[in-house]
Amino acid sequence: KSYAQVTVSPALSKTLSKGTPITGLSDNNRAVFGTALESASAGASSIKIQYVADESTAPCFVGGLAPVDQIQDGCLADGGVNVITINGEDDYFYSYDVDSDNKNARTIQGFSTGAQSKMFDDCPGCPYKDFEEFYNYYGEFDYANQWVTAALSGESTSFTNGNADFNTYGNAGRREAVKKGTAYMSVWMYVIRELEDAIDDCNVECNIDNCNEDAVHAWDEGVAFYAGAEEGSDGSGSGALLYSLADKRCANFKTCGPEGDSVSGTSNINIKIFSEFAAGQMNLNLGNCDAARVNKDRISELMGVPLVQGVLRYAHKIDSLADNSEKSKAEGAVFAAAILPRLHACSPGAAATVYENMKVGATSTSLSAVKSAFEKNLVCMGMTGDDVGGVYDVDAGAFFLGAAPMNENETSGGVNILGIVLGSVLGGVALIAMFGFLYMMKREKAGNPMFKNPDEVIA
Repeated sequence: KSYAQVTVSPALSKTLSKGTPITGLSDNNRAVFGTALESASAGASSIKIQYVADESTAPCFVGGLAPVDQIQDGCLADGGVNVITINGEDDYFYSYDVDSDNKNARTIQGFSTGAQSKMFDDCPGCPYKDFEEFYNYYGEFDYANQWVTAALSGESTSFTNGNADFNTYGNAGRREAVKKGTAYMSVWMYVIRELEDAIDDCNVECNIDNCNEDAVHAWDEGVAFYAGAEEGSDGSGSGALLYSLADKRCANFKTCGPEGDSVSGTSNINIKIFSEFAAGQMNLNLGNCDAARVNKDRISELMGVPLVQGVLRYAHKIDSLADNSEKSKAEGAVFAAAILPRLHACSPGAAATVYENMKVGATSTSLSAVKSAFEKNLVCMGMTGDDVGGVYDVDAGAFFLGAAPMNENETSGGVNILGIVLGSVLGGVALIAMFGFLYMMKREKAGNPMFKNPDEVIA
């Protein structure tokens, strides 16, 4: 969300409401379109203008980017005498610096610091189920932000559960905690937030004749945050977010490819998730909000799989391969931190076992204990043993001893796996039915309905 912070002259003659259209010109005299990022009172002289980003306008990408990566073609002009028009009727002179006053309103830290409002208190569907699990575990709304900032400063967290004392780590461990905590704790939850926001928009504003674009736009943003810009349009790039993580872990657990039985190619989890993304987008376009909820819930379950794989991978490295490096221990700790709230929602005892074995500063790690804790709760977490796979030794062509795929039937409770299978089958049937419905609508609008009155005679 790129925006310009400008000083207007004279001061505002009346209240400026958030979303009010504002226009101006760029340095090369191109039209620049924007809206008020936030409201401002009459008499205010500083306002924030969010640039409208679409295919018909040049972009303004400045804030947070290195100079070589900045794009200023679509930025408001600076220097000289410049004018903006508010709501098509009120002209104001303005001043600002194109390099320092063009900023980004959305940050990864903001994903977490704004979570209470966006996911717990102030949304139509609040509190969101997934976020509530994490809040119940950590006891802090901005748990991801607190994890990352504690790792940066080498201090301790103050959570209800799952604390970490980063004073025990040097730079190698803290670097992993920051890097992976940013992606797999903060961004991970914000993907779910965007999908939930899409469903909120659908429930509030959509109907079958004219589904508001906000729902699909929010859903698309969730997809974008899941994949990241570096993956490219076909997923063949080298990203740093959740799509990339799933592809990395499938090579370690032999869960790549359409059948989930390969060590190369696209993760089977990514294939399944993008199938749900596509189905969810269609459901939102149709105004089928409840069906989109089913898609979102399944995506959330599948997004947990690479996190479980990450915990098992590093539990294996530390226990079985005697890798006592700070880096590996920190990676295991942050993967655990990213999935423990979900495990805790199924079994507090199992979560405590994983935490004690994988926490920052753990004195010992037992792969068998960690694996067993997850195995007994796979069904409750919406996963199967085939989804997760096992730690695979490519050279030997076999799973490592003690790290074979888990058996979801070793369960201590939760949802019956039959429900997951039936849900998938029914979801497929529903998808086929939706295609048929759209086809019938198209025939009807074309004046060639599929079902005609039997009394009609066609000449």
